[in-house]
Amino acid sequence: MSGSGTRLAFLAVVVANVALACGGWFVRVADTGPVASAFWRITLAAPLLIALALAGGGRPQRLPSMLWGMLALAGVAFAADLGTWHLGILRTTLANATLFGNCATLIFPIYGFVIARSWPSRTQGLALGLAAAGATLLLGRSYQLDPRNLVGDMLSLGAGLLYTVYFVLMARVRDRMAPLSALAVSTVASIVPLLLFATALGERVWPGNWAPLIGMALVSQVIGQGCMIYALGKLSPLVIGIALLIQPIVAAAIGWIAYGERLGAPDLVGVVMVAVALVLVRRAPRVAPAATDAHVTAEEPR
Repeated sequence: MSGSGTRLAFLAVVVANVALACGGWFVRVADTGPVASAFWRITLAAPLLIALALAGGGRPQRLPSMLWGMLALAGVAFAADLGTWHLGILRTTLANATLFGNCATLIFPIYGFVIARSWPSRTQGLALGLAAAGATLLLGRSYQLDPRNLVGDMLSLGAGLLYTVYFVLMARVRDRMAPLSALAVSTVASIVPLLLFATALGERVWPGNWAPLIGMALVSQVIGQGCMIYALGKLSPLVIGIALLIQPIVAAAIGWIAYGERLGAPDLVGVVMVAVALVLVRRAPRVAPAATDAHVTAEEPR
């Protein structure tokens, strides 16, 4: 890449992570239920993503039926992930919700090890160990500060597991489909499950104030996801991994300023341990695509 192209990609990944980190704040200020806000995030963003995919030459009607099925399942998995994560955001700190909600970055490589029937490398093993230790420390601290926070942490972890399912499905789709087209179709497939989920929980769906929902759709789904997809194809995994650390930092800053969620020294240690694990697992070589039967060139961001 040229120097200007690299600078543009780096700017894109910074913008993406800042935008994605704002998602938790939008959920808290929305006057709908948390799952309903996820429904509007997807619904309002879908037309723009479809238009961008079509402008890029995407023609989803040409897809084979098997890919349609996998995209539908990916949409359901993403809906379950997003709904669960939004429930967790209201029950723990923004920093913890952001860290645990993105734990798929660490869990997804485990899937590769299982499929390939191989052991992780020393670096990968260190990353997973650090992540487990950091997560345990953060969970313990959350419970000490407020037992209710532990519920939010566990919901966010559950969302991260569901996000891993989404990764696995999208990894198989991406071999046959362009990133933006895959994102647009899977986004549309998430709309109905989220609406049913919100209705089943008895949440308020129709908002009185549209501003937070429009902001969530544009900032988190369109700008955040769009910039991340662009950057993922142009920057090294190490740069992307380091850039991911922007998300919990920004989320912690928002939580501190808006809600007084101050992190103590043990919390900071736990955050640093998970952050280092993110960098290590992104830096380490991945399992060969032939072994996993799932070529992952760029993971879909939240």
